[in-house]
Amino acid sequence: MTRADVATPARSSADDPGSAGAALSSAPDRAEAAERAAARFEESFGYEPDGVWSAPGRVNIIGEHVDYQDGLCLPMAISHRCFAAAARTPTDRLRVRSAQNETVLDIDARELAPGVVTGWPAYVAGVLWALRSRISGAATRGMDIMIDGQVPLGAGLSSSAALECAVAEAIEALLTLGTEPLDRVRAAITAETEFAGASTGGLDQSAAVLAREGHALLLDCRDMTTRPVPWDLASQGLALLITNTRAEHSHVDGEYTARRADSERAAQALGLSTLREADPAGLETLLAGIEDEVVRRRAHHVITEIQRVREVDALLAAGTVREHVTELGALLNASHDSLRVDYQVTVPQLDVAVEAARAAGAHGARMTGGGFGGSTIALVEAQAAQDVAAAIAAAFAEQGFDAPEFFLALPSEGAGQDR
Repeated sequence: MTRADVATPARSSADDPGSAGAALSSAPDRAEAAERAAARFEESFGYEPDGVWSAPGRVNIIGEHVDYQDGLCLPMAISHRCFAAAARTPTDRLRVRSAQNETVLDIDARELAPGVVTGWPAYVAGVLWALRSRISGAATRGMDIMIDGQVPLGAGLSSSAALECAVAEAIEALLTLGTEPLDRVRAAITAETEFAGASTGGLDQSAAVLAREGHALLLDCRDMTTRPVPWDLASQGLALLITNTRAEHSHVDGEYTARRADSERAAQALGLSTLREADPAGLETLLAGIEDEVVRRRAHHVITEIQRVREVDALLAAGTVREHVTELGALLNASHDSLRVDYQVTVPQLDVAVEAARAAGAHGARMTGGGFGGSTIALVEAQAAQDVAAAIAAAFAEQGFDAPEFFLALPSEGAGQDR
């Protein structure tokens, strides 16, 4: 997971004060959005792009704050995507612009190095830099790129990974590097961690590239292997309601680092390489070996959260979401409660959204992403989604919080070419 959505150029109707209320917004039509990105490229650079590529944002259904302990996660791609219209040029210049941000980048691609590029363009330039060994023999590596981000910014839906992975697809196509999907996942991770200097465990990039329509993606963070898991909610009369709480992230970098350090201390105290190795059977006896109460609670979350992912996977292997909706909802609830009590990464807006969703009839609800702001998800009956959203909006108004934004998440496919 990323520490938080970065200042990428994506934005949504949540940025418009007029969007307040309980309206369910939807992603732009993918084909229309690709055409719009191409038109914006032509307006900016004066010629047509070679193509348009895109990658989705994501929500993590369950498996939070376990990726850096070799855990198991279950993300899914959403229909909101970041688009990259691009063309190769007969130069070594990398020129990057955005449909939503005035910052531009114009640099010799041979000079790319960590710290040279700042702001959101670093997430674009970093991907090219991460693939440097692949392109060392290319005659030129210049390209023009127009970014059109449609993943809501600041909602914890990983606009950064969507940006990186859309660009990775474009670079592969333009330079014919022969990379495999996992190569592009790794390049996006390297771009974020080593070039842009942000924290990520690889969950977001894996979902952005490898996700399949109608499925969630079981990610084993120990070896980065993945497996699609059926998650076709629409055909079963169910929906996943995303609530962007619009809560400001505060001290998120330091808090993320602190939680990671606590989990590492817990593993060390138990004599384990990572908490993934812990046996959840006899958990209380195991945790008694950790003297520090805070570290003990952090370990309790990580170990039980990994087990919850195993249980969700087993339920979905045994039947449909509909057949096991009660058990699945209970696991979502337990995940949030653990993140609130043991890992302490929620904020009042996240807790209010979850509590209101449960009270309004959601089968289960939890925060998603790194916490300290961002979004929640609720597994609901499709016909009740509007009512649940209205209940959350009313609870926010009662608390004096900024009005949240709502959308329904459909499990979508990963990165690819659109035009």
